[in-house]
Amino acid sequence: MAELVTIDGQRYKKREPLGVLGLSIITVGIYWLYWYYVTNEEIRRFEKDETVRPGMALLAITLGWFILVPPFISVYNTSKHIVQMEERLGIQQQLSPALNVIFLLIVGIVIPVYSQEHLNRVWERARGLRVPPPAPGEMPPPPV
Repeated sequence: MAELVTIDGQRYKKREPLGVLGLSIITVGIYWLYWYYVTNEEIRRFEKDETVRPGMALLAITLGWFILVPPFISVYNTSKHIVQMEERLGIQQQLSPALNVIFLLIVGIVIPVYSQEHLNRVWERARGLRVPPPAPGEMPPPPV
């Protein structure tokens, strides 16, 4: 169901998008939450960006609904990171963060299918390559 890919000494999972959907449905959304956390962790490691905080992303997507805004910001930011990864690797057909936010409004369970498909493209393209670091303008400030 998942293939492990090693990039710059780090391991990432190429997951079957429909498998993620199926597990999310079977577990009544629990796997969706696990997938969201793990995906943000993989993004943090791949981007070497300590500002990506998987725990906060998960908190925003769960308890953030009480305030209404945090889930949308979290999904948008996660999607933007995937786009940045695609841009760095020269992948032409890129994920649309706005579309993921719309999915969250209509049927959030589609987000992993769409996002995982794009992450799989990143993992496949980066496999065996020396991935260039983010440009200086893209680098976040170091954590304080």
